[in-house]
Amino acid sequence: MRLVITADTHVPKRARDLPEPLWDAIETADVVLHAGDWVDESLLDAMQARSRRLIGVHGNNDGPALRARLPEIARVELDGLRVAVVHETGPRTRREERCAARFPDTDLLVFGHSHIPWDTTAQSGLRLLNPGSPTDRRAQPHATYLSARVAAGRLDRVRLHRLPPR
Repeated sequence: MRLVITADTHVPKRARDLPEPLWDAIETADVVLHAGDWVDESLLDAMQARSRRLIGVHGNNDGPALRARLPEIARVELDGLRVAVVHETGPRTRREERCAARFPDTDLLVFGHSHIPWDTTAQSGLRLLNPGSPTDRRAQPHATYLSARVAAGRLDRVRLHRLPPR
């Protein structure tokens, strides 16, 4: 099962649209995970239309219309892998410990908010992934998203994709 993981898209405030390489990845993925800050419902509609399966949450920059359509936390099992998606996890200090306590029955936690790519594993075995942002890199050298593969309850082939400058 092929995953595409993104967050903090901020369309149309930070970009008019998603970069074409990300749209291409979305269209070929089995599952797309979006960890919030869509900003406009039109992007949610477009991603639903162009993806096979979309799992998303709302973020702090998402207004009432998106909050009505998306949960704060999404939980799903993908081929035996227990996944949670949330926008914000708080400060980076002790993040793994906090998240392991908050999501004890989870193998993978996808989060956003910081626009900073993140890939760590808590002592409990919880894997934490943040894809960065494909449209608003802030102080990061590149705009980014993640891809990964799930097979028999295991996550592998996690890859951070750098997007071309706009």
